[in-house]
Amino acid sequence: MNLRWTWRRYAELSLDELYDALALRCRVFVLEQGPYLDPDGVDRRSRHLFGYDEQGALLAYLRAVEPGVKYREPSIGRVITAPEVRGSGLGRVLMREGIARCDMAWPGQGIRINAQARLTRFYEALGFEVVGEPYIDDGIPHIEMIRR
Repeated sequence: MNLRWTWRRYAELSLDELYDALALRCRVFVLEQGPYLDPDGVDRRSRHLFGYDEQGALLAYLRAVEPGVKYREPSIGRVITAPEVRGSGLGRVLMREGIARCDMAWPGQGIRINAQARLTRFYEALGFEVVGEPYIDDGIPHIEMIRR
């Protein structure tokens, strides 16, 4: 799958990009996983990675929160692929792209995530290791992980 990647600070987002991100996040995080407030005030202090297909549909997205906002390190979150492309390996491609962008933006700082516990092995395969105890966030088991 050939995607066009876009990496932007919040202030650089077009209205269409912001709409696309919030629509995809709502479609999965709110409608599929249960109600919660997705816009959490952190988007403004993040960089956003978009993966658009050749027709202009947003199929992959994540946000990279700047160091010092949530953690000392940068943090990747809101990792999402569109339901119609799940199982295609796009999630792994998205994370690799996000890790590379974080490493360029904040070299040598590592990356911290709050992963859904069911995805621990997925993130371990990308170089993350568990650094905390499982906890519940918005009704879903999570685990803190870091990539040094």
